[in-house]
Amino acid sequence: MGLHLLVGPPKVGKSWLSLLLALSVSAGEPFLGFATSKADVLYLALEDTFERVKQRSWKLVDEARCELFFAVASEGVATGLVPQLQAHLAAHRDTRLVIVDTFQMVRPASKFESPYAADYRDLTPLKAFADANGIALVAVHHTRKMGDSDVLNTVSGTTGITGCADSTMVLSNVSRADGNATLTVAGRDREFAELRVRFRDCRWELVGVTSREEREEREVPDDVLRVLDFMAGRASGWQGTATELLEAVGAGGVTVAAFGKHLAQHAGFMLDRGVAYSMAHAAHGSVLTLRQASGPGEDIPTGASR
Repeated sequence: MGLHLLVGPPKVGKSWLSLLLALSVSAGEPFLGFATSKADVLYLALEDTFERVKQRSWKLVDEARCELFFAVASEGVATGLVPQLQAHLAAHRDTRLVIVDTFQMVRPASKFESPYAADYRDLTPLKAFADANGIALVAVHHTRKMGDSDVLNTVSGTTGITGCADSTMVLSNVSRADGNATLTVAGRDREFAELRVRFRDCRWELVGVTSREEREEREVPDDVLRVLDFMAGRASGWQGTATELLEAVGAGGVTVAAFGKHLAQHAGFMLDRGVAYSMAHAAHGSVLTLRQASGPGEDIPTGASR
């Protein structure tokens, strides 16, 4: 329940993904491998015509369910959209999902206020409507052109957009050549997830789910991964200075200071993979110690972080 965002660059298949979601829920069938509860669905395809919606639906199913309702026009958030939605729910009490494709089509013109305030103002009525009626409302939105290492920061607009929503789904790394993409899901009351998906024959399909370990390893600097490789099979452990270790593992392009910081920051990651790291100050400088961890419950040394 609540307000949710489905975000991605223009023309990469967001509407196909939204339509698949609508068809799946209206039939009570799995969506990208996840179970759904059968319910009535209202899909506002505000950038399409009925003919285009019909042709797209036929590419996914032989016949659309009677539980799925389409509209290609509506009022805006400031001019009557919520009363329209309320009237539809009054006539179709089994509605549990509303999709607004796209959010930009129902936003009012900008007023003389901060961008954050405008973003939050425009989404708040939709969230309030979803919460009050115990339904899920999915607003389809665009990413901005400038990239970011955190995909949630690519959502067009300010943090007022993601701050108002209960969860955000971001379609990224879309390859137009083979259809592969990443669907990142983050929210207040759900665990962060990263899905590997593929767009083929007009249909999105689940390829796999990236594990927490895979996500962590992707964010770990190469010099730390080299230390793990260096320690593989070294039952006797290792001790020396950061400079000596940097030379031993053969990591280039990193300073001794940055190397020491990386080791401290990712000590928990190394410990989870069987290597215990510690650093002690001596008269001639800092001494690093690496050894095989005694078990998964071993404590992380003071000053290091997981």
